[in-house]
Amino acid sequence: MRLVVVSAGLSSPSSTRLLADRLATATLGHADAQVETLELRDLATEIAQHFVTGFPPARLAAALDAVAAADGLIAVTPVFAASYSGLFKSFFDVLDKDALTGKPVLVAATGGTARHSLVTEHALRPLFTYLRALVLPTAVYAASEDWGEEGLEQRIARAGAELARFMAPSAATAAPEVDTAAAIAPRSLTGAITSVDPAGGFRIEPFAERLAALRAD
Repeated sequence: MRLVVVSAGLSSPSSTRLLADRLATATLGHADAQVETLELRDLATEIAQHFVTGFPPARLAAALDAVAAADGLIAVTPVFAASYSGLFKSFFDVLDKDALTGKPVLVAATGGTARHSLVTEHALRPLFTYLRALVLPTAVYAASEDWGEEGLEQRIARAGAELARFMAPSAATAAPEVDTAAAIAPRSLTGAITSVDPAGGFRIEPFAERLAALRAD
């Protein structure tokens, strides 16, 4: 399996890259995967050139191809003006619109204050949902005061385990008639993603049956 990590940190070293590396390590604790980390600050000029010319330079093209071919993606951005950074958004603006379809994505962000902790929900999650990715339930935000705290490590561990599970190939994927996205993320009878594995033998009782039982009483 291939895991690609996108870090939009601007400094070196950066807390954004540190969080990205810790999330990758947590994922590798549950999955055997090759990791490729993309530092967007090294691609800033190429991204701007792509916007102007419509053609990606070789190094940017390789990065875009790596994201498209990945089995899972970790995307981490610093918070600028209460949202993702412009460099982060620009990279995904030049990515092919279908590249993330059905792909599990772990979103994360870093910031100077806990007041921006909902950036993962009001900015990052909608962005990747629009790109038709499978955004993991657990998103990770790290404020300056979170580093070294037990709560952050627990969130990192939980998010890494979730990504590994969604990346892991299911036996059902061997059958060509089985939808890949459905195999990655178990779904309920209505098509909604569920944390319950259908292979476990559970049965979802249709609402009509429950209503009929109530009427019988």
